[in-house]
Amino acid sequence: MTPHTNVVEPTAATPAAAGYAHEHAPRLPFPERVPEFYRAMLRLETAAAKDIDPTLYHLIKIRASQINHCAFCVDMHSKDALAEGETVERIVQLSAWAESRHFYTERELAALALTESVTVLTDGFVPDAVYSRAAAHFDETELARVIGAIVVINAWNRIAVTTRMTPGHYTPRSA
Repeated sequence: MTPHTNVVEPTAATPAAAGYAHEHAPRLPFPERVPEFYRAMLRLETAAAKDIDPTLYHLIKIRASQINHCAFCVDMHSKDALAEGETVERIVQLSAWAESRHFYTERELAALALTESVTVLTDGFVPDAVYSRAAAHFDETELARVIGAIVVINAWNRIAVTTRMTPGHYTPRSA
């Protein structure tokens, strides 16, 4: 990184070396500045992931991250999903899931609709129809877990977007 700027100098391994725009650096090392908060977020993430279908969890995280324009999280969760066997096609179509319904189960579609409603609360809260549709596909405990997963990824998105975490460098643990 050049002194006093928020630009990472290109290397042979970065797209900027091939003529792409320069990569920005993060604004601040969030985990280092508030380690206890960061550890609490990690515990919250662990709790949110407990007993929820991993495939569904990845779809929720990717879709909320797309809506929130969180490039870091889109990168991370897409790579994690791919490493765990998700298809490229389903990840690519996720931004247009309502028009590509045939790639997803009814249960996944209900969770995606709920993810959008919870993520974009400024559109008039979570409509009864969206909630009822999700409740028809999940028992109360499962629905609570889905809501928890949506809440957690939205919190992570807000941290990553605000601190400008840089996408492109994440490597999945299972890869």
